[in-house]
Amino acid sequence: MNPPRNVIATHRSLLLALLAGAVLTVGSGCVYRPNIQQGNLLRIEDVDQVTVGMTRSQVRYLLGTPMVSDPFQPDRWDYIYTLHRGHERKFDRSYFVVYSEGDHVAKVDKVDAPDLSDIDKMRARQAAKKAAEPGAAPPPGGS
Repeated sequence: MNPPRNVIATHRSLLLALLAGAVLTVGSGCVYRPNIQQGNLLRIEDVDQVTVGMTRSQVRYLLGTPMVSDPFQPDRWDYIYTLHRGHERKFDRSYFVVYSEGDHVAKVDKVDAPDLSDIDKMRARQAAKKAAEPGAAPPPGGS
């Protein structure tokens, strides 16, 4: 015995509605995409401290291990940082190159100067919020 036509039509309509809802959900950006950070997080304060004449160990202490250390150009260190935020097409990029002669910095090249990162802004907001709480200890070095 075959089911009545109105039951088949109802099932088809329901199936089409579910399929359309799934397509619209995926196409509308409801899929979670995490922020992707790659490279060395360059803060402008740290980059500004790198000067000609510093040793390579001092640079490594300030900025960390370089992202690119080319074996064919051992006197060039490339520090690269990118942050791609979820669904945004645009990404933040910082690019900083340190050239050395021997063990000392000979030249500094700020290709894409780093901006104050969102992480620094977030930490500053958290510190301000914590300092505003009743009974909070004063910040170190402050009065």
